[in-house]
Amino acid sequence: MEARLTFLRATDFEAEDDQSFGDGALSERGRQDAAAVAVLPPYTRALRTPSTRCAQTAEALGVQSVPEAALRDIDYGSWSGRTVRDVAAREPYGLSAWLTDPDATPHGGESVARLCRRTAAWLDALPVDAGHVLVITEKSVVRASLVHALSAPARAFWHLDGPPLVPVTLTRRDGQWTTRFDHPPLRRRGEQMPDLLAA
Repeated sequence: MEARLTFLRATDFEAEDDQSFGDGALSERGRQDAAAVAVLPPYTRALRTPSTRCAQTAEALGVQSVPEAALRDIDYGSWSGRTVRDVAAREPYGLSAWLTDPDATPHGGESVARLCRRTAAWLDALPVDAGHVLVITEKSVVRASLVHALSAPARAFWHLDGPPLVPVTLTRRDGQWTTRFDHPPLRRRGEQMPDLLAA
């Protein structure tokens, strides 16, 4: 038996010009992008990060999802609600430490290494008959999941990325994880599927 998870990273929130740490509402463009998705991968149940952004993304996708506390975003501590630009200007050494040392917690919140351990524990606790689970979540959780599935060190966290709403699938067979970045990405309403057999 196998457990399969398809992660969809939530779309961006309102502060498009300078991203903020923590939760936030979707931008109008983010809502439109999610609402335009016409084809989702097959799934037997859907989970999501318990955040406004993920709840609104699920709603725009038309997905009935259940919040899962273990998949919550990283705790940004005192940086929550602040922009990256502001933190970089006021706490450049703290930001540099956080981006280079997975155990650093200059904001007093959660370290990258701890997020990776928390996510790995949830992944490994999935029952063997979990089926195909759709997970609408944050970029940080997708990154932490890939760190675990690839058996990568926590310092690889910042080197793993992907655009919103592009499926990343993790499959566990016999205790081993494999990864797949689905291509082409989810089809938008009104778009034609590309002819993969065309010359």
